[in-house]
Amino acid sequence: MADRDTESGHGHGHGHAHHGWLARARHALSPHSHDSADRFDTALESSALGVRTLVWSFAALFTTAVAQLAVVLVTGSVALLGDTIHNFADALTALPVGIALVLGRRAATRRFTYGLGRAEDLAGVVVVLVIAASAVIAGYEAVDRLVHPRPVTGLWAVAIAGVLGFAGNEIVARWRITVGRRIGSAALVADGLHARVDGFTSLAVVLGAAGGALGWPLADPIIGLLITVAIVFVVRDAAKQVFARLMDAVDPALVDTAERAAAAVTGVRDVDRVRMRWIGHRLHADLAVAVDDTLTIDAAHRLAHEVERHLAAAVPHLAAAVVHAEPATGAHEAHH
Repeated sequence: MADRDTESGHGHGHGHAHHGWLARARHALSPHSHDSADRFDTALESSALGVRTLVWSFAALFTTAVAQLAVVLVTGSVALLGDTIHNFADALTALPVGIALVLGRRAATRRFTYGLGRAEDLAGVVVVLVIAASAVIAGYEAVDRLVHPRPVTGLWAVAIAGVLGFAGNEIVARWRITVGRRIGSAALVADGLHARVDGFTSLAVVLGAAGGALGWPLADPIIGLLITVAIVFVVRDAAKQVFARLMDAVDPALVDTAERAAAAVTGVRDVDRVRMRWIGHRLHADLAVAVDDTLTIDAAHRLAHEVERHLAAAVPHLAAAVVHAEPATGAHEAHH
């Protein structure tokens, strides 16, 4: 019976989470379907939601950065300049992520058989490089101001601009993180966490202004250097996350969930060789299940489909699952 393996490669998308304000937004602004055969439409919906999030967050951050730049030109604050540069960079990171989400919406072809979801991983690399470049620029300006001190004027305006930067970044962070987790986009979540750190660096600008008001002019460039250090830590964390995704890393808890879901199906004797990977913001799974060796090919195929349904219900963001049904004796035992 070792040659009686059947495979089922029909993934089931997730159109179940139709609740909450984000779901209502998806219903109002995107085409949707409850039919599992239309799982690709669900992926299109999530990508469209991600793109809209990026567009609005780009507008919010760009507006914040322009307002801060106007204050920089008047006051000459290098701490605020560093924060402004980083906010511009953060706004610009929306561009590669947005392009990647749009590319990921394209259907698979005979050349790109898994579609173009991997563009999100490449966008993550671009995001890391942009953040790193902003750290270099902000650090250079801070060091230059330490070597060539210049007075900072309009300290109240600097402080207000710092608070504005915090508010803008925190709003964008909450938006990106919420939507990124909802659709399973690591790039969008990373962008949101990045914006949150930027918000706290904006508050550091307020400290620099307070130091200047207390008669300590070096507070401004020193805060600028601290902001640079904070950006470096953001680069490190973002790079680790992007590298893990490029190497097909997944949360081990997702693998455990998939194993339990498959093992819970009546007729499954054992679960083996569970492999999962992210392609863009959608998960793909491949696993083998041991079944009774007296089952007909048709019965084993139906059982494989039942395993898929359980996986689709249990594993968030699962786009497709390939289930190999193998006899419980013979071929399956050879794997142990």
